[in-house]
Amino acid sequence: MNVAEQLPSETDAAILRKALDEVRRVIVGQEHMVERLAVALLARGHCLLEGVPGVAKTLAASTLATVVGGTFARIQFTPDLVPSDIVGTRVYHPSSEQFDVELGPVFVNFLLADEINRAPAKVQSALLEVMAERQVTLAGVTHPLPRPFIVLATQNPIESEGVYPLPEVQRDRFLFRVRVPHPSAHEELEILHRMSVAPPVPERVLDPDTLMALQKQAEQVSVHQLVADYVVRLVMATRAPSEYGLGDLADTIEIGVSPRATLGLVSAGRALALLRGRDYMLPDDVRDVAVDVMGHRLMLTFDALADGVDPEQVVRQILHAVPPPLVVWNQQR
Repeated sequence: MNVAEQLPSETDAAILRKALDEVRRVIVGQEHMVERLAVALLARGHCLLEGVPGVAKTLAASTLATVVGGTFARIQFTPDLVPSDIVGTRVYHPSSEQFDVELGPVFVNFLLADEINRAPAKVQSALLEVMAERQVTLAGVTHPLPRPFIVLATQNPIESEGVYPLPEVQRDRFLFRVRVPHPSAHEELEILHRMSVAPPVPERVLDPDTLMALQKQAEQVSVHQLVADYVVRLVMATRAPSEYGLGDLADTIEIGVSPRATLGLVSAGRALALLRGRDYMLPDDVRDVAVDVMGHRLMLTFDALADGVDPEQVVRQILHAVPPPLVVWNQQR
């Protein structure tokens, strides 16, 4: 067992802050994206970064992989990609007259799926087993992926040429969908100063064993029954909004979020609490991650989509309507 498992939550938070500071040496601004990437790592979840080109989505993912350590692979998704290009295939060798299994590039700790929405349906289906089961089945033989394993995917939401919208079942596999905006004027100037001469090179801070120990530590973060009940109420408000005083959303939401959202809110809230130096989860942790966990899982009606309703705004409306509990923790205990 790694020594990091015995460390208090404050020490765990210090280790994580050191790793995030190393990422921030390379990435200018984008604090929300960097924090969500760290939370996804701790919560063993996959993360989808959505934004226009040039806002450091790919750079952030590759920098985080370098800082955390472990093996890393980047796959540039294109319309002509086939499943064997990512998961592997059987190769016949005439010299031995036998088939050998050639494992694909997904057998790494960190997989960067760049422009994931450019891949066709067959490739997306091959990723489902990779993301959900963390394994690949080739010729009837199951090959487990390395631990830890996380998919960091990017997509451009504005393109319509040569892209395939991610199916709902695949979006549900992502713990977060994080929207990455343009930098501010101050950040743009800092990018110019920092990246126009000799870009900083990130240094390795963690290793896979330490990361897995921190993941186990995040799973031990306490969740009060009132906080768990609050999570369930948020989820149920997407399925039966009229019962929570949100009758106007009945014609907006076609299908509410899945049970993966319930589990995701808890696991992400625990990871965020650990990142903030606590061994217990507060309702504020749930509220902070709710938009990124629930927004991409909501299925809106056709009329709502035609009217340009933003699912993240719907989640914010639910957060405003469903009151959080008042939880008082005994610090001595």
